[in-house]
Amino acid sequence: MDETAVRDRLRTVDDPELGDDIVSLGLVNDITVDGEQVDIDLALGAPYSPTESSIASEIRELLVEDGLEPDLSASIPDRDDFDSEEQVLPNVKNVIAVSSGKGGVGKSTVAVNLAAGLSQLGARVGLFDADVYGPNVPRMVDADEPPMATEDETLVPPEKYGVKLMSMAFLTGKDDPVIWRGPMVHKVITQLTEDVEWGHLDYLIVDLPPGTGDTQLTMLQTMPVTGAVIVTTPQDVALDDARKGLEMFAEHDTIVLGIAENMSTFACPDCGGEHDIFDAGGGERFADEHEMPFLGSIPLDPVVREGGDGGEPTVLRDDNDTADAFRTITQNVANNTGIVHRRNVSQTRRNEAVSSDR
Repeated sequence: MDETAVRDRLRTVDDPELGDDIVSLGLVNDITVDGEQVDIDLALGAPYSPTESSIASEIRELLVEDGLEPDLSASIPDRDDFDSEEQVLPNVKNVIAVSSGKGGVGKSTVAVNLAAGLSQLGARVGLFDADVYGPNVPRMVDADEPPMATEDETLVPPEKYGVKLMSMAFLTGKDDPVIWRGPMVHKVITQLTEDVEWGHLDYLIVDLPPGTGDTQLTMLQTMPVTGAVIVTTPQDVALDDARKGLEMFAEHDTIVLGIAENMSTFACPDCGGEHDIFDAGGGERFADEHEMPFLGSIPLDPVVREGGDGGEPTVLRDDNDTADAFRTITQNVANNTGIVHRRNVSQTRRNEAVSSDR
């Protein structure tokens, strides 16, 4: 079987989210055939996302049935073609910002569980606690070890649950308040991004402070953000502030990967009833109203508080409905990250094809 025959076989593999086959979409970067060995490079950019893993598995099964030995790799041309020395975080495939319009909605909880959930899937993950004024991530993962410094004065982040960590909490006293103006915030955020030995990561999760202030502006202006997750509770007060975050990302041309609703229905363990303490369904309605993906709801569950205070992310629990809710959100974030990359590649290549035909 030659390259043309392999390409024709790949036309039977559909991308379920983009609605066409992977060849027509331009998601096959390269095919090399050497006897029974077939090397295929695919434009897949969200490692361990369920959809992209399924596409890769289907390709392997298809070619094995034909008596071939497939070896698959993945790269995103529009990012990989840049000079790596000119990039910020050149070895990080995806930067995911976790944001909220107001405090107290569980943004850091979602960020921690998202990072741990992606690591649980097998991805290489970093978690940057950029909530300068209220860094809680170290407590939420029970990380007491501070970063080590190299001879080049860069920082080596500690690791917990397979996640590399960096936080302002490592660099200040336990109870010391952080009282900084904008320029200082900009400097620190930049240093904690560029002067850290993150290594090769599939995902860097950035836990932003609530609101739309200096930290958010610095990050959106200096970091290659793949997309953002907006966390809200179902109540109208939180949704009003979530709209401000949505507008902020729109002004900076940052894609919103979806809306996550925290503190949804409370299932009472004593009476067996369900109580909508912060209302219900507000996050999903907000997503529908703004034509945004809805990532899922997290119930109001004491195990989330226990996990945060005890330093063990809830997503790592077995046989737990709330852990399942976090896993669903994790998978949806990974899937939507893949859609962003694949859609961009497909659109770029179709535009190039149209231009070449003129």
